[in-house]
Amino acid sequence: MMLRELGPSKGAQRNRKRVGRGIGSGRGKTSGRGHKGLKARSGSSTSGFEGGQMPLYRRLPKRGFRPLFRRQFAEVNLSRIQAAVDAGRLDAATVVNASVLLETGIVRRVRDGVRLLGSGALSVPMTFEVAGASRSATTAVERAGGSVRLLSSGKSGGDKSPAAASEESAEA
Repeated sequence: MMLRELGPSKGAQRNRKRVGRGIGSGRGKTSGRGHKGLKARSGSSTSGFEGGQMPLYRRLPKRGFRPLFRRQFAEVNLSRIQAAVDAGRLDAATVVNASVLLETGIVRRVRDGVRLLGSGALSVPMTFEVAGASRSATTAVERAGGSVRLLSSGKSGGDKSPAAASEESAEA
């Protein structure tokens, strides 16, 4: 076999169907689309339509609810903060808040505030001013000798640590 003899297999390539080229072509007038109806229209599709049967998206139950005005936090784990301290990007003596985390590149965007998560551990005492903190993060920071101060967001039902919730109940 020679290189010039190579080509596609018999029947592998077919000519394009040329529609709308006159009555003699066999694909003239309605161009193989029949008469009227949904499929005869241009740009139409029948996705989701099951021939009158109740469609799948209506047969399945609705689940869950996403609040329209939910707050989205930039979440930071303690391991990332400890890595930044070890690398020298973050000074342990400074008060860690959203602007400091943004400057050091630990957080890309602040959104509605920063939420501290407890994955990892701290080896140095640090002070945090954040919008929210998980229970495990608060205990890990306090175990290292630091403190977590939660910022009030001005919205009811905010994200509070167990310590802040117990203080409020003691005041009442």
